Amino acid sequence: MGLTPYDNQSSFGLLYRYRSFSGYHGQNHYTFPKGSSFFFPKDDKSAPLTGHNNNPNDYELYRTMEIRGRYFVHRKIELNAIIPYNSNSERYNGNTISISGMGDVNLYAGYHLIRKLDQSTFNQRLIVGAGVKLPSGKNDIKTNSGIKYSALMQPGTGSTDGFVYANYLIGYKKFGMSINTSYKINGENNEQEGIANSSTTFLNLFYTQRISKEWQVMPSVQFFYENSAGETYKGVKTGEHEMNNLMAGIGADLYYKNIALNIGLQKNAWQAKTDHPQSSAKIYLGITYNINQLYYLLKS
Repeated sequence: MGLTPYDNQSSFGLLYRYRSFSGYHGQNHYTFPKGSSFFFPKDDKSAPLTGHNNNPNDYELYRTMEIRGRYFVHRKIELNAIIPYNSNSERYNGNTISISGMGDVNLYAGYHLIRKLDQSTFNQRLIVGAGVKLPSGKNDIKTNSGIKYSALMQPGTGSTDGFVYANYLIGYKKFGMSINTSYKINGENNEQEGIANSSTTFLNLFYTQRISKEWQVMPSVQFFYENSAGETYKGVKTGEHEMNNLMAGIGADLYYKNIALNIGLQKNAWQAKTDHPQSSAKIYLGITYNINQLYYLLKS
């Protein structure tokens, strides 16, 4: 949700996200663990369930392909939808499993509280919004022997969650900063499993360079912080899979006419001590087509 040349235009696109956790404290961490796949692997539900043994070769991978749509009903009001397809993999004690399927659909709306993006020197924008995550993905996939896989490996959560967010952008000539922060209130599935409420903040420091009339590039330095107390059962925090870490990296947005290409890589910069494998890296790749919207359902 950064600055784009089509800031109040409807759009649709694809976004691929890759997240890796590998190794434990004192071990090496790898963006691409040995034996893993960057894109979606073939499902393998035959491997037995095993426990942690702090093996440095253990890893967890979370991959998501999202269909994203945004529609402006007013110059300052946007409606958004995200339809994900998830593929999760884990390797414990030499056994590797992968599970894929449709994830939970996200619906949310944002209001452009401040919009001053047509100034020659100083620009700013503030969006506030809220949304809901629906339990549309499966969360009861089992092994061939009938044992249910862990909640984190399931493509869906089975819970209805709500979230609020704010995005503030400020720019001075060709330089700018975008900060997006969100707070998510998580529910429980029908087995009373859930994730504690969580917060995330994404900071993007960028530079805008126009190559020609039709081409524009925006390189950026990025920081991502997330915090969650981890899994819950019957409303009680179990202490499993706590998240409290900071990631840092680089990215670039390339615009040609109505098409936007996005790429970014973030590596783990700091993480609090937990027994969970270390957060290693995040990579995203995206393409978006922006519609040259001239009319809105609601008039200004």
